[in-house]
Amino acid sequence: MSATRAARKRGKPASGAGAGAEAFKRRRKGDSSGDKVKSKGGGKMNEEISSDSESESLALRRTEEEEEEELEETAQEKKLRLAKVYLEQLRQQEEEKAEAREFEEDQVAGRLKEDVLEQRGRLQKSVAKEIQAPDPADIRILRGHQLSITCLVVTPDDLAIFSAAKDCTIIKWSVESGRKLHVIPRAKKGTEGQPPGHSTHVLCMAISSDGKYLASGDRSKLILIWEAQSCQHLYTFTGHRDAVSGLAFRRGTHQLYSTSHDRSVKVWNVAENSYVETLFGHQDAVAALDALSRECCVTAGGRDGTVRVWKIPEESQLVFYGHQGSIDSIQLINEEHMVSGADDGSVALWGLSKKRPLALQREAHGLRGEPGLEQPFWVSSVAALLNTDLVATGSHNNSVRLWQCGEGFRQLDLLYDIPLVGFVNSLKFSSAGDFLVAGVGQEHRYEACLGGRGWGRWHWLGGNRGGCCGGLGLASAASLPPAGLAGGGGSKRPGTLSASSLSAGPPGPRLLAPDTHIPFI
Repeated sequence: MSATRAARKRGKPASGAGAGAEAFKRRRKGDSSGDKVKSKGGGKMNEEISSDSESESLALRRTEEEEEEELEETAQEKKLRLAKVYLEQLRQQEEEKAEAREFEEDQVAGRLKEDVLEQRGRLQKSVAKEIQAPDPADIRILRGHQLSITCLVVTPDDLAIFSAAKDCTIIKWSVESGRKLHVIPRAKKGTEGQPPGHSTHVLCMAISSDGKYLASGDRSKLILIWEAQSCQHLYTFTGHRDAVSGLAFRRGTHQLYSTSHDRSVKVWNVAENSYVETLFGHQDAVAALDALSRECCVTAGGRDGTVRVWKIPEESQLVFYGHQGSIDSIQLINEEHMVSGADDGSVALWGLSKKRPLALQREAHGLRGEPGLEQPFWVSSVAALLNTDLVATGSHNNSVRLWQCGEGFRQLDLLYDIPLVGFVNSLKFSSAGDFLVAGVGQEHRYEACLGGRGWGRWHWLGGNRGGCCGGLGLASAASLPPAGLAGGGGSKRPGTLSASSLSAGPPGPRLLAPDTHIPFI
């Protein structure tokens, strides 16, 4: 044993396996030297060898050299080399874990920041910059209503759309197939035992955030409550003294807000089938209403020229001024900001902390009329993609317009126009923001609504009796699912729902819109 150790110290193999290994190495070296001699003698023959042969010989020599190095490596050196490799692998694994943790923390921090901003009502996700205009050719039409569509709602799961019209009917549509899922027919006055329904123009609708209840209001002062899934009638609320013009559920609850041409705002508890209270303040017929999660709602005051925020628990209101005409539409962007449209052609962005508009876009849809007698196109509908910088507006200038809200909602920039013929009476984004619905007719939804006491701005687009159409495809930065339905018209048959798919671009929002036979440009 001692002789073996001494031989190892001198660098010579002692005997047995060590001696054999040494002899093997000498033979290897001899062979390689022999090869070198042969290669020198070969001379011209080697010049004719192909590049593949040279590559193979080089690879062979490298393999032999590596084998020699391995044979010369002692056990201690091998242990050291393997330890270094193992430590390097551990280091790489720790770096990957640290990067994953950092990414997770950033994601959580981003979500927490969004939650805080959303609770404060100040969340403004940037999606408008990724929007691309759709191809008008990607349009299909679904037929249903016989007269102008007045209002629309999208179910919270984005699987169905409810549309209502001046033909007193409500239709439930499938987003995926575009087919009718259910039709609530017109109710005939004075007929007992008939299915419940509306006997006059349906002017407004709302659906609860859990998708359980659908509410609809009409010219005959009634609010009908339906089970949204089966379209079964549940309750009828009475109390308004004039046409019901606006409905909205408070998000996360079954509390319903309603407004009317009788200038009042009423609060109802749908789950308990009960009336809660009435608030007054507007000086003229109220045209529209909206609400989110807070116990308050916002209203568009029509000809009294005001936008009002109603604080329900305090029974108080904030009054905002800015438009010069009748304010026909309003939509909350988040809990602290809203957008409104008026018949003076202006679109306004509001913050609850300021009584004047943060941004005001006049002649938002251009001018109409003879030179010198031009009048702005009325802004008949607005929609906002919740907690983002994207806003849509509708008029009767043959287009729907998409707008980007600037930082802090202090600016409104036009993105593009979507060709669309008729009065755009209603616009609604889906809950997920992946499509927009446009309800269109040949006349404003309030035309002939007040029976001789009209709004004093009668305008009728002849040739068609109305409907719901559109032509809009969006692409957002949120990587939402592509494909979808969008509005469009172009039919001689009344009562249609039109649809188009996304244009080229990143996946994102799309539009679906019911229609009746409005020609599409």
